[in-house]
Amino acid sequence: MCVTAVESRPAGVLAGASQGPVQRPFGARVKAFVALTKPRIIELLLITTVPVMFLAQQGVPDLVLVLLTCVGGYLSAGGANALNMYIDRDIDALMDRTSQRPLVTGMVSPRECLAFGITLAVVSTLLFGLTVNWLSAWLSLGALLFYVVVYTMILKRRTSQNIVWGGIAGCMPVLIGWSAVTNSLSWAPLILFMVIFFWTPPHYWPLSMKVKEDYARVGVPMLPVIASNKVVARQIVVYSWVMVAVSLLLTPLGYTGWFYTAVALASGGWWLWEAHALQNRAKAEVTGAKLKEMRLFHWSITYVSLLFVAIAVDPFLR
Repeated sequence: MCVTAVESRPAGVLAGASQGPVQRPFGARVKAFVALTKPRIIELLLITTVPVMFLAQQGVPDLVLVLLTCVGGYLSAGGANALNMYIDRDIDALMDRTSQRPLVTGMVSPRECLAFGITLAVVSTLLFGLTVNWLSAWLSLGALLFYVVVYTMILKRRTSQNIVWGGIAGCMPVLIGWSAVTNSLSWAPLILFMVIFFWTPPHYWPLSMKVKEDYARVGVPMLPVIASNKVVARQIVVYSWVMVAVSLLLTPLGYTGWFYTAVALASGGWWLWEAHALQNRAKAEVTGAKLKEMRLFHWSITYVSLLFVAIAVDPFLR
């Protein structure tokens, strides 16, 4: 595996093409530190956290508790993402989709990024423990360590199963949301944990298909890098069917009613339609823009949003 070191520059300074070092303004530095937390990814994590709190409460949970859980979750996930960027700064410099990240551009130094990530990890754990409960705190810290150590440091550059098992970190918010309300766990959050577990690979693999040259360039063995589109599409279909089946377990176990079931069936049915359509195009050896792999990626975000909104609404319709 080829790993290229990234040039280190003083914080807040970027080397200009012909004018020497260029000072970056304070506002740009603030935006760079926010970018380290990957806000768009955290939006998805919060989408799976808050609705589960409504389900656990079977109504409207304490709004202060919701706010504290969201802030703690943002800080914890943000710390994990910053530490991920610190570890991956070498390959980020070589990939088109990550070439403008703060460590690559020199807007934030590696030392600052490391300190920032560790600080967020400590603050978020203490915030959860002191204002929510310690079960949520340990779950949050566990998710952070799993993402940074197990996924980023161990799995990502070694196996095509990286996103399958590394995705466990992204499943933890449903457990955190439930435990924040009940200070315990039960079958409902564990089922939703499994929904996100089986959702993650077919959510991410279409994007990996789109940018597989990027991953191949840096030696990261995402499944689309080492397998044909046919193989990847078949795996997407398998995970998709299991995901939809697991999502329907909440109702027979008595946790949800007709509204959630209807949304899960409709949105899951559309997901399966898109997954099989992608598989058919892959079987026909369609490539390039006509493969339309990003249709499933974009729908996957809509799907998880609809499913968890239904989880939040369902208690009011039973």
